Amino acid sequence: MTSRSSYHHGDLRQAVLTAALDVIADEGPAALSLRDLARRAGVSHAAPAHHFKDRTGLLTAIATDGYDLLARALADAPSLRERGVAYVRFALGHPAHFQVMFQPDLHRSDDPALLAAKQRASAELRAGVTTLAPAGDARTAGIAAWSLAHGFATLFLTGNLTGAAEAVGTSGAPGDAAAPEDLFRDLARLLFQGSSPSAGKTVAEPSPDDPSLF
Repeated sequence: MTSRSSYHHGDLRQAVLTAALDVIADEGPAALSLRDLARRAGVSHAAPAHHFKDRTGLLTAIATDGYDLLARALADAPSLRERGVAYVRFALGHPAHFQVMFQPDLHRSDDPALLAAKQRASAELRAGVTTLAPAGDARTAGIAAWSLAHGFATLFLTGNLTGAAEAVGTSGAPGDAAAPEDLFRDLARLLFQGSSPSAGKTVAEPSPDDPSLF
């Protein structure tokens, strides 16, 4: 298929996004270049601008897609702990999105589509606090849970928990590492074992200009 036919059939946007995610996963966001992505996608060097305008627009689209994916990943989790597991699973399954989403200097933080997607993800995270939160400040409990899941995912993605996962493997044999989700469940259980249900408790939404999800 030629570059022209790809563009007119609507494949360009996804082709550029896919190429961008590959670059970010391998080399980080700083390595992104619209001209290089156009080459990888097999289109003219000016074609990506039709969808994204510039590099910041592309990164904004990636962050928006990431928050939408995260919201869907969290939606079916029955408890705060399982939302944490879903969060970790999302981060490990979508490392390029995860890198971009939480670096507001990379994208247009006032973009309406980005704000809406972020609000959906935030709502799903906050919903978990109604099923498991210490007595007192529900927002503080939510921030603690988010910090645990985000920090765990970041450490795992950067290879800093490889040894810990191997140390708690079921058999102790070489290569028998604990699955990230299982290791996170154990950590969450340890830290939140004194928590009690907080039926009916809600957490106020963060303001639109607040980068926090809680």
